[in-house]
Amino acid sequence: MQAGIVYAVAGFVLWGLMPLYFRQIAAVPALEVVLHRSVWALLFLVGVLAVLRRFGWLRQVAKQPRVVGIFFLNAWLLAGNWLLYVYAVQSGQVVQASLGYFINPIVNVLLGVLVLHERLRPLQWAAVALAALGVLWLTLRAGQPPWIALVLAFSFGLYGLIRKTSTLGALEGLTLETLLLAPLALPLLAWWTLRGSGVMAAGNLSLDLWLLLAGPLTALPLLLFAAGARRLPLATVGLLQYISPTIQLALAVWIFREPFDSARLLGFVLIWVRWRCIRWMPGGASGPSAFSSEACLISGYTNGVVAMRAHASASRVTPTTS
Repeated sequence: MQAGIVYAVAGFVLWGLMPLYFRQIAAVPALEVVLHRSVWALLFLVGVLAVLRRFGWLRQVAKQPRVVGIFFLNAWLLAGNWLLYVYAVQSGQVVQASLGYFINPIVNVLLGVLVLHERLRPLQWAAVALAALGVLWLTLRAGQPPWIALVLAFSFGLYGLIRKTSTLGALEGLTLETLLLAPLALPLLAWWTLRGSGVMAAGNLSLDLWLLLAGPLTALPLLLFAAGARRLPLATVGLLQYISPTIQLALAVWIFREPFDSARLLGFVLIWVRWRCIRWMPGGASGPSAFSSEACLISGYTNGVVAMRAHASASRVTPTTS
């Protein structure tokens, strides 16, 4: 289980930093970014498999139409999630994207309970309710349904559930997903480039190199996430996943200067308190856990003070969106 935590944390940290990369290629349309991510990730993964000499699984999978069908669905869940996330970053809605990934762990926990029959203790249910209250507060304060956040949350929640229950390893599963996207992604990207409307047709070497990096930058966190998800209870993955949106929120407020008022701050603090109130022990979601009300209050107070200082610091600069 310890290795699973290391894999999952590393993946979520990389995902948290991804808005910095997408801002670097903001001139590229979101759909074209997704095509590049799919194609270069596939080439990167095939290269890794070639080094490891691990292609035997393809013959076995080809004989299992049900497995191929499940991964076909997962591939499109992943592509849709990519497209919406890139759009959110490029349109200056990183705060809402981070909200989506704050909601997603709640989706993971509920899927773990409803589908995988993982069990939560009463105090763990209380922590989930506290996080849900924070999300509800943020939703009501927005004045409209946060459709970007909700679609991101549920699409990645379903993706994680399918990967959790799949028979393929992290490397093989992601390779199969990108391979199933290739019949559309490769011809479309080639057509886009050859007719002169693609970014790579412009001859901007610096931007081309950034796009080539989409392969490893896409594959590595997904591989780490999948490896962690297969080793951990889904509810535990849900807890760890708050790392990614917290980093995204910090980038949105401090780096991208997106609006973040006191009302939003309250909702995020509720979610942070929930995250810090429970420490999962080796027994997993249904195993023993340590819950300290004093630690919870201290943690909540600390997170609240840090967040308020961040809010005060950000408010001294006029917020702008891109």
